[in-house]
Amino acid sequence: MPQLRKDPITGRWVIVNVEEPMRADAFKARPHQRSSKTCSFCPGNESMTPPEILVYKKPAVKGAAPWQIRVVPNKFPALRIEESTDKYAFGIYDKLGGFGAHEVIVETPDHDKQIADLPLEQVELVLKAYRERCLDLRKDPRFKYILIFKNYGQAAGASLEHPHSQLIALPIVPSRVQGEIKGSVSHYEYAERCIYCDMVNQERAERKLTVFEEGDFLGFCPFASRFPFETWVLPKSHEAHFDAISDDDLKGLAKALKAVFLKMKLALKDPAYNFMIHTIPIYAKEAEAYHWHIEIIPHLTRVAGFELGTGFYLNPTPPELAAETLRGQPAGML
Repeated sequence: MPQLRKDPITGRWVIVNVEEPMRADAFKARPHQRSSKTCSFCPGNESMTPPEILVYKKPAVKGAAPWQIRVVPNKFPALRIEESTDKYAFGIYDKLGGFGAHEVIVETPDHDKQIADLPLEQVELVLKAYRERCLDLRKDPRFKYILIFKNYGQAAGASLEHPHSQLIALPIVPSRVQGEIKGSVSHYEYAERCIYCDMVNQERAERKLTVFEEGDFLGFCPFASRFPFETWVLPKSHEAHFDAISDDDLKGLAKALKAVFLKMKLALKDPAYNFMIHTIPIYAKEAEAYHWHIEIIPHLTRVAGFELGTGFYLNPTPPELAAETLRGQPAGML
């Protein structure tokens, strides 16, 4: 029999197939096609991108790239920092000028190494760059929210192969984040506890959904997963702001992220995926109720008419099975 499961944060419902679930080997891996075009993110082609906003350099070694991380403005930005934030009325409609910031974080000089393949020190540097750019952008009072995300593979919306992630700073708070905060506040007002902390504590007691645990970080498949093998990574201690993460915790997060991505790569034959960091908005006052987290969503199924028409999701793989499968994969050398 299928199950209806309710997300304890947003109240969203998910239909989970627990009777005849799809296992990892039932999903067909989509091959990643290699482009013949010159890569603008590879060493030696720095002039093909806009000037760097941030760069982590390394000592010059003959034949090696002179940098470890580069952050550049997106050449084709969704929003532009030069635009206005003025608000206009158009009958019953509202519109704003297209103000924002859109940046690209080039994660490594190596064209063929994703997070699962990188040394831990490099993953840590990627996370450090995320933090540094967030701390810098929050100085601009016009920004209200900063989203960091990654699209890997054509099915997930990636247009370039070279390992990179993106950052978009917004003058408004996205509705999805607003929904999470509303649900978090509702739980906090009722229980006087953070709902994410409750989820972490219950999982640490039951161990049914755990994928990986390292130090202060837990990776698990949420009980009401929208998608097969959806995995979240959270700090076990309560933290609302991602950009407040300490250097020590950057190391622990790097271990957890690398382990989860490697497990997915092995179990699901290197799937396309999206990941995003959800953090509390810059001026929000709900820090006691909200908990930053990373959501990782492999592209194994497609959203269709039922999901679009109802807001329900159909998940063919119970998160308990997904977690068991991922947990059984090696985590590599950490």
